[in-house]
Amino acid sequence: MSTITQVREIVWMNLRSIPQRWGASLVVVIGIAGVVGVLVAMLSMAQGFSKTLKATGALDRVIVLRGGANAEISSFLDRAATTLIRQDPAAARAGDGLPLASAELLVVTEVPRKGQNTGANVSLRGVEIKGVSMRPELRIVEGRLFKPGLRELIVGRGAQRQFDGLQVGEKLRFRGSSWDIVGVFESGDAHESELWADVETTQASFFRSTFSSVLVQLRSADAFAGIKRRLTADPQLNVDVQRERDYFSAQSQNFTNQIGVVTGIVTVIMAIGALFGALNTMYSAVSARTAEIGTLRALGFGRLPVVASVMAESLLLSLAGGVLGAAIAYGLFNGYSVSTLGQGFTQVAFNFAVTPALVLRGLSWALAIGFIGGLAPALHAARMPVTAALRSV
Repeated sequence: MSTITQVREIVWMNLRSIPQRWGASLVVVIGIAGVVGVLVAMLSMAQGFSKTLKATGALDRVIVLRGGANAEISSFLDRAATTLIRQDPAAARAGDGLPLASAELLVVTEVPRKGQNTGANVSLRGVEIKGVSMRPELRIVEGRLFKPGLRELIVGRGAQRQFDGLQVGEKLRFRGSSWDIVGVFESGDAHESELWADVETTQASFFRSTFSSVLVQLRSADAFAGIKRRLTADPQLNVDVQRERDYFSAQSQNFTNQIGVVTGIVTVIMAIGALFGALNTMYSAVSARTAEIGTLRALGFGRLPVVASVMAESLLLSLAGGVLGAAIAYGLFNGYSVSTLGQGFTQVAFNFAVTPALVLRGLSWALAIGFIGGLAPALHAARMPVTAALRSV
């Protein structure tokens, strides 16, 4: 009988006997399901957060901040600077011949969470009307757009899901003044976590004379290098120029890295526990099959088929645990809506995203645990003296 035939026969014989050891086998399956479930769930949080921010912006729009500022919340531009930025020749022109640019102000306000009395920091973005039309991905889905000069707000759908009092027709109070919610918008990106209002009204209400940023629509995406060179070299300005999408992508990096570190630590700790469970289960399986292994060896089966049979059982149980864990993570968390603090210490609403890549990563961990946990018992089974194994018959 060839080695391949021996491997096939002994592996099939061993797999058919798994139901006889189902209790011990469940230890491996459940342990690895826990590892993979936690791994995929935590990484799906980072994936969803990163996906939301990376979907924000366009390559043919640039955001201009004060030099050295790493976020809009810490950036301050005076009116003279915003005027110079608008005049750059790379800026596209509207039908009225004026530059397509929006000076914007980002401030932090507080809105109560759903079902809680405590509030959470939420971004209020003051924009020019052109700032709305420059973002074709933004669409009003309830009510209407705010009117310049009035204390009116439109709220993002993500913010509306996470916080109380953000329905059309309700009022919010900021700095002693009352604001009317007149509309709800969707954009499919990080802006859905914000409240939007007229920039001049926002400045007056929050006692600000400066702006946080200027959003500029480029004539084409290729004009970026030119506008960046001119604005950063202008002695009258002290600014940083970034593509809008690159800016928001960078905002997700710290959070993604932190989640990655925490996930790695938790996963390794749980994986060690699952590994010991796999080792114990596979050693028990080998012990229960001692007589069977001795008989097969006496009939001429080699050591390789014995190793293959034990490894096949370990990998199969691990794969089953991995699939179960990934399925649980997908069922419980994929699309689950939450909010967390972003770069500007304000809440960013996003959905967990369980992607195929994360599932494959989880299954890889499961198979790695199964391989390591099954290797030592498999080698022990293969090295078992035939005479000693037959004595247990």
